[in-house]
Amino acid sequence: MRTIAVVIEYDGTDFAGFQVQRGRRTVQAELCRAVQKITREPVPVIGASRTDAGAHATGQVVHFRTTCRIPVERVPAALNSVLPRDVAARYAWEAGNSFHARYSARSRVYRYTIWNHPVRSALMERYAYRVSQPLDTEAMREAAKHLLGEHDFAAFACEVGRYRNTVREVYSAQLQTRQPLLWLRIEANGFLQGMVRAIMGTLIEVGLGKRPPEAIAQLLQSGSRDEAGFSVPAHGLCLVRVRYDESTTLRSEQGL
Repeated sequence: MRTIAVVIEYDGTDFAGFQVQRGRRTVQAELCRAVQKITREPVPVIGASRTDAGAHATGQVVHFRTTCRIPVERVPAALNSVLPRDVAARYAWEAGNSFHARYSARSRVYRYTIWNHPVRSALMERYAYRVSQPLDTEAMREAAKHLLGEHDFAAFACEVGRYRNTVREVYSAQLQTRQPLLWLRIEANGFLQGMVRAIMGTLIEVGLGKRPPEAIAQLLQSGSRDEAGFSVPAHGLCLVRVRYDESTTLRSEQGL
């Protein structure tokens, strides 16, 4: 039995999310069908992150276990020959039997993209959320600093009751700009459902002058979702990287 890990890219626009859902089109279901076609085995495919409906990925990592002897370097081409156009395998490697795409991950990196312009962009419409008013990016950067470290992120989560523990550690939260584009790139040891989208919505309110930068710290203390900002739409969200231990990360990032 072999463990094959694959870096996957997808446009999430026409998917109901990553995870399999009965009667709905999902990325995981498409990957399971594709893997079964190339291995001739009904193989489950496990992903590192369960991205939301409409969210995208350039660096999702999945794994499957198989007895098929297809050379690992041929796996991406084989998968791409049977995957739909909005999903692509970028790189594959043979992992150890203990590897698990989700549970072996040390951190995940997400990017949220803003189109900050009064006029919409036809090319960016699927991948960026438009804010028509000017944003104070320096205030947003100052606010983002309060996210760093270990905190209870209940104020930025959907359905808090489903979690036993809402504490997560954010390793970096960088606001990058190249007008009219603005990106939040955030890395953490884990994310709650809706966490990045709620953080981005709150940062936008800071950028519009509706909240001071220190509001982020106050929300982390309060833990109240009702007090935090709105959730931005999923189409601006992209999973860009999953990090493992050093040797595994080096292999997984060869395809990025």
